[in-house]
Amino acid sequence: MNEKICNFIKEKFGEQAVVSTDFSGLQGIIVLQTNLIAEVALLLRNHPDFYFDFLSCLSGVDLGVAQKQFAVVYHLSSITLGHQITLKVIVDNNRQVNDLPKVPSVSQVWRSADWHEREAYDLLGIYFEGHPDLRRILCPDDWEGFALRKDYEAAENYGGLKIKWEGAKNE
Repeated sequence: MNEKICNFIKEKFGEQAVVSTDFSGLQGIIVLQTNLIAEVALLLRNHPDFYFDFLSCLSGVDLGVAQKQFAVVYHLSSITLGHQITLKVIVDNNRQVNDLPKVPSVSQVWRSADWHEREAYDLLGIYFEGHPDLRRILCPDDWEGFALRKDYEAAENYGGLKIKWEGAKNE
């Protein structure tokens, strides 16, 4: 099924649409060109041979300060047809707070993406273009920075309270 899905994507969007694949694990992974994720998602959801009707998880990933890359990973399932696939996009980014990595939103394809994308935005600063309500979901609105970035430095205080924890002291 993995190869069939991959070939279908290449047929519809061209060979360059698929950056790489890894079908060695239990769930196949297809890395796509970032700009195509929403279109590919819609096609895979609607096509009768695949019918990926369930986005079980969407995760943002910081691939490292030196790499200057972020990824978004999409775990898809077809409940009715009983198969799964993982899609992934990788975005180059200079890690500046005023230049967030941008990925097209899939919240119009699967409603479950709404909160998942907000979480990735809140904690990693991944901006989902076309999201209907992209705002913080876990941190306060005035929080500075993105706490799950590998170069994040925690503030000493927030709202008059000390928040930086140095760890338990041995007695």
